[in-house]
Formats: sequence, C-alpha cells, structure tokens
Amino acid sequence: MALRGLFKRKVSSLILSQRRDSKSGASSSGGDEEVNKGPTVVYENTFQLAPKDSQKFPTKKAEDILKNTFLTHLLDAKYNGETCKNLTIQITETVKTQVKAELGSNNRFKIVVLVIIGSNQGQGARVASRCLWYPQYDRFAQYEYHNESLFAVGVVYGVYYE
Repeated sequence: MALRGLFKRKVSSLILSQRRDSKSGASSSGGDEEVNKGPTVVYENTFQLAPKDSQKFPTKKAEDILKNTFLTHLLDAKYNGETCKNLTIQITETVKTQVKAELGSNNRFKIVVLVIIGSNQGQGARVASRCLWYPQYDRFAQYEYHNESLFAVGVVYGVYYE
C-alpha cells in the first residue's frame, strides 16, 4: 500500500511539472528550438475496405496457372503414395508463387492453394470445401485433371483482407 501511494505522488508530481513547463513555454531539449504553437496533428489509420477495380482477383488467370501446372507435372505420372505426396507439395508451391506473381507485390489478397491427388481406380470421388467469406470480393478458381492412374483437383482461393 505504501508503494502505491508513493507511485501516485510521483506520477502526479510528474504530470504537474509537465503542465508547468508547457504553460511557461519551456523546452526540455534546450532553448534554441522553436516551440510549435499549433496543435499536434495525429493521423488515423486508413482502412481500404474494398479492392480497386484494377486489383480484382484474376480467376481466369489462376485457372490457367492451375491447368498449366497440372499438365506439366502430371501428364505422364503414375499414382504412387510417396511420389504424389511430394508432387502435391511441389504443385501447391508452384501455383501459389505464380498466382502471387500475377497479382503483383501491392495486393491485399490472401492466397490459399489446395491440391488433392488420389488413385483413379474407377471409383467416384467428391471434393468439397466450405469457407466464410465476402462473395463480393473473394474469389476462387479450380481445375480437375484425370489420367489412367490418378486424379487431381486444385483450388486457389483469393480472400481479400482489410
């Protein structure tokens, strides 16, 4: 309790001495500086809530990137669990870097890439995803690839963040 009272006295004396200095016009760093007599300007953060028309997510270009990457990596590929695991990581990173390069450095989109590769043995497969987003600004692109031994599904999400 004694420390709390001491702390309050120190803070109040500090505040009073600062008020006295500001009323008298004294400067703490020396007398040669010119005292700013106007109010201090404080700038607020500006938030861009919507993308500009030139910054929309390029859905068609993202689909083309997915298609070209799938055709490059999976054209003659056979399904193998270990190789497809590494191939999925490689395709995901390639697509992500290419889409980010397409958007440019001054973008406000979070890019999420999802690639699934599975064995094609005549079975049916459905891939579904659910997202919470703002449909006016957020977009996605998808591409599917099939050959005799595997299937692949790729989805690129462009989620605008404020």
